[in-house]
Amino acid sequence: MLKRLFTSTQLRILESNPNVVHVTEKAITYHPAFKVQAVKSYKEGYQPMQIFLAAGFDIAIIGAETPKKGLKRWRATYDKFGEEGLLMERRGKGSTGRPSSKELSTEEKLRRAEAKIKLLEAENEFLKKLEALERQAKRKR
Repeated sequence: MLKRLFTSTQLRILESNPNVVHVTEKAITYHPAFKVQAVKSYKEGYQPMQIFLAAGFDIAIIGAETPKKGLKRWRATYDKFGEEGLLMERRGKGSTGRPSSKELSTEEKLRRAEAKIKLLEAENEFLKKLEALERQAKRKR
């Protein structure tokens, strides 16, 4: 499968679109409100290509399949999680992670808490050593 890479000119054009949150040479992050509106427009009978053209996207830049594939993913998310699913980021740093499918036992909760405490203690020790090294470096100057 051939992946497209956006040129610097194409990146600037895409970044200027208000329906784009972020763009890299490989991917476009669309504004959540645009995703919701696109799904609603699709349900009203508009075709994916029409929705993207009306939103100011140049199909020659984003590719002819992008509207169809994007709407397919967004519709699935909308059907599963509702409008909130498109408005809330469920990937990366903004994600709360996959919810646990089982209730944790008291022993497992305790084990996890102890592991977290050890991690935090190690982090504190590291920061103390770092501060000491920084103080030493300042004195030597």
